[in-house]
Amino acid sequence: MMMRTVTAAETAPTTHPWPVHAEGLRVRAGRHLAVDGLDLALGVGVHGLLGPNGAGKTTLMRALATVVKPAGGRLTLRGQRADGHADLRQVRRGLGYLPQQFGFYPRFTVREFVEYMAWLKEMPKAAVPGAVQRAIERVGLTAKADARMKTLSGGMLRRAGIAQAIVNDPEIVLLDEPTVGLDPEQRLDFRELLRTVGVDSCVLVSTHLVEDVVAACAEVILLCDGRRLFQGSPAELIAQGGAEDPGDSPAERGYSALLRRHRGQATR
Repeated sequence: MMMRTVTAAETAPTTHPWPVHAEGLRVRAGRHLAVDGLDLALGVGVHGLLGPNGAGKTTLMRALATVVKPAGGRLTLRGQRADGHADLRQVRRGLGYLPQQFGFYPRFTVREFVEYMAWLKEMPKAAVPGAVQRAIERVGLTAKADARMKTLSGGMLRRAGIAQAIVNDPEIVLLDEPTVGLDPEQRLDFRELLRTVGVDSCVLVSTHLVEDVVAACAEVILLCDGRRLFQGSPAELIAQGGAEDPGDSPAERGYSALLRRHRGQATR
């Protein structure tokens, strides 16, 4: 019996035009409707999520990570429904998520922590050692791979958190305030890492640092009161502001101008 030749297209990883797609998405944080009727479509590349405190950024990230169930609307991740009573196991295998606060066993080494997270993501056993080593190298923790988590600085802990988020080469990477605790040099390294990961993945980074978004992201989403105020390129964000708007950079002035116009309309 002759074996059929398998084409490159058949062995290529599955990709979706919109790895993240939401229509009228509503998500609650307790009794509060933190995300209210959001429409969002994100493709491959690096997207920055901006917004003031209470805008709904973390709640949105938790919904996209399938940690909380939407209260309404439609959410599709990796081409599969991720709302209602959908089976989320297959969706989660292609997700990478770093929350603002992540738990770990203090006595685990960095390598053990990333290995454990790879196991939770149901990665094939044979693929784990190599994937763990690559993830640790990508975040610059090779020298600390066998150090216990409890001995790491705050910045190193964030990098370990990023390593577990990317260990399974996910199609969707969700990073909530990933640069907290990183020094300026580490932030520059992180921006370069984002660009690398964003070549093949849909990356969404939530942050208060406008300059990190402008430097590393191809697209910016501005959220306020649970709704999308703006979605466009960093250049388009900058164009929203003028010399009279508050901020230390053109990007910050564009950001503040959008918020001021929104708040002015809301009080009318």
